[in-house]
Parts: sequence; structure tokens; C-alpha cells
Amino acid sequence: MTDAEAYFIYNLLPGIGAVRVRKLTQFFGSVGGALEADLHRLMLVPGIAEQTARLIHNWRDACKPHPDDERAEAKRLGVRIIALSDNDFPPPLREIHDPPHVLYALGTVPSRWQRGLAVVGSRKTSTYGLDCAKKLSFQLAYAGVPVISGLARGIDTVAHHAALAARGVTWAVQGRGLGGVYPPENEELAKKIADSGGCVLSEFPLGYPPDRKTFPRRNRIVSGMSHGVLVVEAGVDSGALITARQALEQGRHVMAIPGRIDNPQARGCNLLIKEGAALVEDVDDILRTMEFLAPTLREETPELPLLESPGGMGATTLATTRAAPTNLTPGETAVFDALGMEETPADELVMKTGLSSGEVSTSLFRLEMKKLVKQLPGKVFVRTA
Repeated sequence: MTDAEAYFIYNLLPGIGAVRVRKLTQFFGSVGGALEADLHRLMLVPGIAEQTARLIHNWRDACKPHPDDERAEAKRLGVRIIALSDNDFPPPLREIHDPPHVLYALGTVPSRWQRGLAVVGSRKTSTYGLDCAKKLSFQLAYAGVPVISGLARGIDTVAHHAALAARGVTWAVQGRGLGGVYPPENEELAKKIADSGGCVLSEFPLGYPPDRKTFPRRNRIVSGMSHGVLVVEAGVDSGALITARQALEQGRHVMAIPGRIDNPQARGCNLLIKEGAALVEDVDDILRTMEFLAPTLREETPELPLLESPGGMGATTLATTRAAPTNLTPGETAVFDALGMEETPADELVMKTGLSSGEVSTSLFRLEMKKLVKQLPGKVFVRTA
């Protein structure tokens, strides 16, 4: 029996966590040794009670579902099963105290897992919290930093959507098996993540339902895969604070966005800052904290060209306008071309481009995130160069 097969079987047995597997591996000399041992030897393992020994000894009957049925269902759903011993298991997760035995993955499993940033927060949040999550997640994804979150309502959902809007990578770790999506209204979002180069992950068997215990376990994977955790908006009893505490235990950076003192959903973030979490006001605060992850935002616009100066032979001067980048969407290109160096109201851009107000607003937001456009007071816009 291979190590990968053994981890897969342990994952289908109730109550067999990472600590017990380490004890069994140390005693028998291999990961799968306990699954082939007789009951007497199993009962000799320190810390393994008789009931657990019998469960392991009878694993063929105790696994629910049966391993062969689980593999067949995973194949039908297009889900990969990655064991802790596999080369494509995320290296950061191997570092934590209680790594998952396996990860079920729907979507693109990268050849090399880049550590990203976990963006978490409350399910019930304010417009301020949603705007912060949207803006920062977009900028991080645009900078090439994978955005990791839990596919939950509120901040998690906005973080995933913003990363997708930036055409970046986002990984969702959900608190149930991949045989379904929780919450159900995020089924389409999960599909978009899987289809766009990201992936949806879970340690739970495919049909495992969500409950109160699955979400804290999910949270340790969210933080464990990351270089750091950004808490956008969370109450003092929020699951996001559990993620932050787990991140500290795992040696990850913890960052938080300050909130209004009269907003209960901001008290968790303010408490984290009091306790030493890095205060975040913009994406540069995050990137400075994590220089080794992404030193600067991707600069996808060309350098300013040198133009012939009218004042003399061979003399040159810097161009005063920036050429339009080639990687913009048609809507972004239309809005960028319609903008000059003078201040332009949004409604004038609607008339110039022929786009709807919604399309113009979306394009302006994306151009702002790419640092090509700046919004000035009075809802007017101007190019940044």
C-alpha cells in the first residue's frame, strides 16, 4: 500500500487526525503499516485506544463511503484527490501542526503552489467592508498574488469575485465536501473559480455535509496555504478571528483593516490591531509587509517613449501621454481612449464611448485598480500620466 493510498483511507475514517497518523507511522515505520497490522499490535501503539485500534483494523468496513466508490465519484465530478505525500500537495500545508491527509481539488492544480494572501471577514458586513475587500483583493490578484478565501457569504464572496475580475488566481477552501457547494448560492462562483485557472478545495469526503466543526477546520487550511491573513471586517466572535488566531499559531502574518469604533463588525479587526496585527490602509501596506511575496504591483504599461524634440537635432524629451496598454478589455480600452489629461465626468464618458453607465463604471473601477486612471472629487476621472 502506498503512502498516498493510506492517507486517503485515513481521511475516510472518523476521528483519525494528523496526530494519530504520526503516532501510527512512527510505531509501524510507514504511513500504511497500521492498515495492514493485526489488532493486537494496533493496541500496543501509545495513545491509540482500543476503539480506535478496532476502527483502523476494520477499515474496509468502517470507511464511509468505500474508497473505491469515493474514487469513482471523484473521477465523475472531475475532482483530483491529492494526498499529503504527493508532490503536488501544497508545501505550506505540510508545515502546519495538523495538515489534512488529502485535498480534494476541482479546477487547476498548479505545478508549483505559490503562497497567496488569505482575505477573510464577516458574513454580515457593511458597505465599507465590502468595498475594502473588493478593492484590495482586486489589486492583490492583479499583482499576481493568489487570493485565498472560504467561499462563504460576505467578505469571502467579494474577495473571490474581485480576484476573478482582475483576471488573477483565487483558491476557495470550502467547509464541506466537493459533492456540493456551500452556501448554495455560490455554486456559480465556485464554477467560475474552477474554470478560470483557480481551484476549489476541501479536505472532506465528497458527500460530507457542512456543520459547526467543518468551518474551523476549513479555516486552518485557508491560513495554512497563505503567507498571511488579511481580516477585512469581523466581530469579536467571528470565524475570521479564528482564522487569524490559527495563522498566528502557524507563523503567518496577520493584518487587519481598521473600522469605525461604533461598528460591532469592526471590533474584531480593531482588537487584532491592538494586539499587534499590521494595520492596512492600502495594498502597498500589504506588499511592504510581504516583500518576498510580491515586491511591487505588476506594471503592465510600457515605459514612456522618448520623442524627438522640436528644439534641436537629436535632442529628446519624455512623452507626456501614456500609450494604452494592450491587455485591456474592449470596454476598458474605449474608456481609456475617451479620457484625456483633463478632468472628465463619468456621464461624459458614457456619451463618448456609447457604453452603458454600468459598463463605464465597471471599466473605470478596473482601470483605477490598474493605476491607469484616478478618480477626483466630484466624480470626475483623469488618466494618471
